Amino acid sequence: MPNWAFDYLILPLGIYLARMTDVSIGTVRIILISRERKVLAALLGFVEVLLWLIVITQIMRNLSNVFCYIAYAGGFATGTFLGMVVEEKLALGHSLIRIIVPEKGEEIVQNLTQAGYRTTTLEAQGARGPVKVILSLLRRKDIPIVLGILKNTAPGAFYTIENARKTSDPELWKTSGQEGESFARILWRRQSRIRK
Repeated sequence: MPNWAFDYLILPLGIYLARMTDVSIGTVRIILISRERKVLAALLGFVEVLLWLIVITQIMRNLSNVFCYIAYAGGFATGTFLGMVVEEKLALGHSLIRIIVPEKGEEIVQNLTQAGYRTTTLEAQGARGPVKVILSLLRRKDIPIVLGILKNTAPGAFYTIENARKTSDPELWKTSGQEGESFARILWRRQSRIRK
């Protein structure tokens, strides 16, 4: 292989791919930290820094090669985007959905309850009169299902979605089987001990 092919094609491509990977990992790692997934975040941090060191070593050895700089910057931009896409697909953690409607509140609550979601309803006063505020804590991966129920029941409903870092209720982790329930309780006890 000629030197120019390595210097201007293979090396920049390697830098681009490595930088894209390490930034993607970094984006997911930061999100895991906010979700308090400590061990997984630490492992990803190790891989991220290792890749970064490999890339920066190659950049320092080839300071006169402008293609390496372009590959580094391009890998950073692509990695940021890719990391956000990956995290969105993983849909880790829980979210709080807040639905505000002037009517059809009871119907929304009934449909959400039938689908297996717990809700809390509040009476409130909006700018145009009385409204119902419906709160539900759910897994992030369930958001499209809940939004589908909401769209079918009250298409014009106003809603907001926030990430929930912690919950004091171990029942949220319960699965349908008896095995899943006991596992959820073990996790809950472990988390309680850690917090104390």
